[in-house]
Amino acid sequence: MGEIVLQASHIHKYFEDPVKVKVLHDINFSINKGEFVSITGKSGCGKSTLLYILSTMDTEFEGDLSINGVSTHLKSEEELATIRNEKIGFVFQFHYLLNEFTVLKNVMLPALKLGKLSPVKIEQNAMLHLENLGIRDKAFKKANQLSGGEKQRVAIARALINDPLIIMGDEPTGNLDNKNSQIVYDIFNSLCEKYNQTLLIVTHDKSFASHTHRIITMNDGIIISDSPK
Repeated sequence: MGEIVLQASHIHKYFEDPVKVKVLHDINFSINKGEFVSITGKSGCGKSTLLYILSTMDTEFEGDLSINGVSTHLKSEEELATIRNEKIGFVFQFHYLLNEFTVLKNVMLPALKLGKLSPVKIEQNAMLHLENLGIRDKAFKKANQLSGGEKQRVAIARALINDPLIIMGDEPTGNLDNKNSQIVYDIFNSLCEKYNQTLLIVTHDKSFASHTHRIITMNDGIIISDSPK
């Protein structure tokens, strides 16, 4: 059995707007180091709600979430913020790059915030990630000068800058055409195969999901299947 990176145990989630509605029902699964896992299902099935819990950004739920063997239950917001910055890299449907900064500075920002390395070392690491993703030549361009596919590669480099335990993606190919969606998939797969990077990707793209190692399928807040490729 591999090293467990993330463990969801009996997670239940309710929304109250204005009546109490249950949106996640007894979610249980674990992810091992080096797995490339997708969560899929129809819009409104609860997959993005679950991802926000798994990423520690939503703490209003019943059950427990452990990351790298440590329960996040009763952690302070400051402690959770540290976990997010150190352990989790994020790639969203919308890249959330800062247009006033260069590509290089956008990639460096999470590491500068963490403050564990010198700015010189962080810049070296950022340039290496940009090179590995084929966009080193864009390092000194402003983010708004890039194409959609290039912006998403910058977002992936930013997600990698703190050497995260797990990368989480919320519809990372949702705004991309087929060519750029394939590029993003190839990058994720390479990270997994070459560097044993753990990935958890929420997607409605059945083609994308079909090429991941494992597909967790949700419907109406319930996991209805959890199948290896």
